[in-house]
Amino acid sequence: MSGLLFVVSAASGTGKTSLVKALLERVSNLHVSVSHTTRQQRPGELEGVHYHFTEKSHFQDQVAQGGFIEYAEVFGNYYGTSQATVRDQLTKGHDVLLEIDWQGAEQVRQLFPESKQIFILPPTQFDLRQRLSNRGTDAVDIIEHRLSCAVEDMQQYKNFDYIIINDDFNKALHDLESVINANRLMLKPQSLRHKELIQKLITPQS
Repeated sequence: MSGLLFVVSAASGTGKTSLVKALLERVSNLHVSVSHTTRQQRPGELEGVHYHFTEKSHFQDQVAQGGFIEYAEVFGNYYGTSQATVRDQLTKGHDVLLEIDWQGAEQVRQLFPESKQIFILPPTQFDLRQRLSNRGTDAVDIIEHRLSCAVEDMQQYKNFDYIIINDDFNKALHDLESVINANRLMLKPQSLRHKELIQKLITPQS
């Protein structure tokens, strides 16, 4: 496989999804894997774009066959990342980004220890509480519960390769893009990407 696999994780409310969306507009040849889910398709969602909508029995068969890099059950619905799809993209030389939680990232590390894993943190707990409150969809007790869960999630930062603080959005986006570019410039991917050029450069001229 010649492509690079990136994992971006964060606690809820940290701004991970917005950063990834902006990153994809700035970086070429970076593919986000579309997850499979057993939940019902919502209005406006497109098959193969937002999710691959899958029957629960078929999803469970795929789990038994090792078809997912990572999967989880959330509120009675399953979500998972197809191993075959990711491996196919990587084999074709495409870089792949997974936007998943830390539990999923842990599963990815087992199958792809060479993956580059990035964790997004907020500048303070106060900022995180404000972001959760500004959504305007949850009661105070629910917000406090989500904040408590987020604090537990953030304790997983030590298992990741890179830490980005999302204080200033543009700076955080620049940092995220820098991680992608720096890994693309490392010896192995560059040697594969420019194999013919490098061979010509290091071959003595007659």
